[in-house]
Amino acid sequence: MGKYAFRLPDIGEGIAEAEISEWYVSVGDEVEEDQQLVDVLTDKATVDISSPVSGKVLALNGAVGDMLSVGSVLVEFEVEGAGNVKDEPATPKEDRPEETSKAADAETKNEPSAADTEDKPGDTSGKAPSDRARSERPSFGGSSGTSSRQSPSMRRGEKQEQKKSSSEPLASPAIRKRAYEQGIALQFVPGSGPAGRILEADLEAYIASGADGDRTGGLLKRDGVEEIRIVGMRRRIAEKMQQSKRQIPHFCYVEEFDVTALEQLRADMNASRRDGQPKLTILPFLIRATARLLPDFPMLNGLYDDEAEIFHAHEALHAGIATQTERGLSVPVVRHAESLGVWECASEIKRIAEAARDGSASRDELSGSTLTITSLGPLGGISATPVINHPEVGIIGPNKIVERPVVVDGRIEVRKIMNVSSSFDHRIVDGYDAARFIQALKRLIETPALIFAENE
Repeated sequence: MGKYAFRLPDIGEGIAEAEISEWYVSVGDEVEEDQQLVDVLTDKATVDISSPVSGKVLALNGAVGDMLSVGSVLVEFEVEGAGNVKDEPATPKEDRPEETSKAADAETKNEPSAADTEDKPGDTSGKAPSDRARSERPSFGGSSGTSSRQSPSMRRGEKQEQKKSSSEPLASPAIRKRAYEQGIALQFVPGSGPAGRILEADLEAYIASGADGDRTGGLLKRDGVEEIRIVGMRRRIAEKMQQSKRQIPHFCYVEEFDVTALEQLRADMNASRRDGQPKLTILPFLIRATARLLPDFPMLNGLYDDEAEIFHAHEALHAGIATQTERGLSVPVVRHAESLGVWECASEIKRIAEAARDGSASRDELSGSTLTITSLGPLGGISATPVINHPEVGIIGPNKIVERPVVVDGRIEVRKIMNVSSSFDHRIVDGYDAARFIQALKRLIETPALIFAENE
C-alpha cells in the first residue's frame, strides 16, 4: 500500500486560493475515483472537487471555512500500489486533523456526556459541568462523520445545542418540571448536591426565600451569547460589502414611478403568454428600459479601476440581478441584456436566478456585471439604500408596488405606485446626471409603449 497526496488543483482564471465550503468524506472512508470529496468556494462560485484515485482517506487538510492555496495538500489517501508520496507528509504530526480527531474521540470515550449525567438524579460522579461540556466538543477530521458534512446552518444549530448543554445547571427532570411550572430559571438556584446539582430542597428553599431575580411577570430572562463563525458565502458577502462601502462614496436618489399602465400591459402579456414562457415580472421591463437609455448615459454603465483611475464604460449591458439564496445574496448576470426582448430577458433572469439558488451557477454567470438591479420584491419598504456592487458605479432598486390615491388632472385616482431607489458612485457620476437618468427611466416606465418604440 502507498500514500497519495491529492493537492488542491488549479481551478483556473488566476485563482490562487479557495475556501473549503463542505466536505463529503471523512477520515477512514473508502472512496472511489471520481467520487465527490469537497466543495470549495472561489470568489462567488462553488466548485466540486472529485477524487483522482480510489483509496482510504487518511487525512483531510483543512476545516470548513479554511482558506487553502492552490497546490497545497487537500486530502491524503492510502492507495493500492506505490502512491505518489515516498516520504512522510510535511504536515506536522500534531496538526493532522486525523490525530486531533482521534484524540478528541479518546477524550469523549473517557468522559460521560452531560446528558447522561443530568438524567441520573443519583449520580455522584462529581464531574463538574465544564468537564462534561468538554466531552461534547466536536472533533475535526471527520472521524465521527458528521461535523465535516454539515452545512453552516446545521453547524449553527449544533453550536446552539452545545451552548445550551454546557450552561444548563444540573437537576433531575422532576426538578426542572417544578421550576418550569414556577417560572424559575434554574441557573439562579444554588445547588447543594454533587457538582452543584440542584436538589428538591434547594428549589423549595429558593421559592420560600421569595427570590425573583430571574422572573419578571412570569417571563424568563435570556442571557445566552452564541458565537457564529462567518465563513463561506457569508464571508464573501461581508468582504464585498465592506469593500463597496469603504471605497465608494455612495449617493442615493429615490423617485416615485406610476406603473399603472405598465402593470396593465404586464397583465395582458402574461394572460397571453405561450407555453414555456415565464411569467413576466417588472424586472424585464426595467432592464429593457435601462438598456434603451444607457447609450445616452455612458458613465453609468461600466467598471471603475480605482488604482489605475480608469473608468471602463461598456456599450453592452451585463445586468447583475441581486438574488437571495439559502447561502446568502448572490448576483448572477444577464449578459448582453441590450440584445434581449422582454420575454427573452425574463427567461434568462429565471434561468440564472434558479442556477444561483441551487448552487449550479458557474463563475462566469456570477461575475462581469456592469450595472446591478436589486429588489426586495413583495417584502415591501418605501425606499432603500442599495449598496453598489464594486467595481460598478450604479445600482437600481425598485421597491414594492402599492396602490395609492393620486391627484390626476385635479381629481383623485387610485394608481399603482412604485418607488425606485438608486445609488451611484459620486466619483464618477454627478447627481445631476443620475437624476436625469432616473427621470428618463421614469418616463419610459410610466409610458411603456416608449420602451418598445424604435425612435421617439
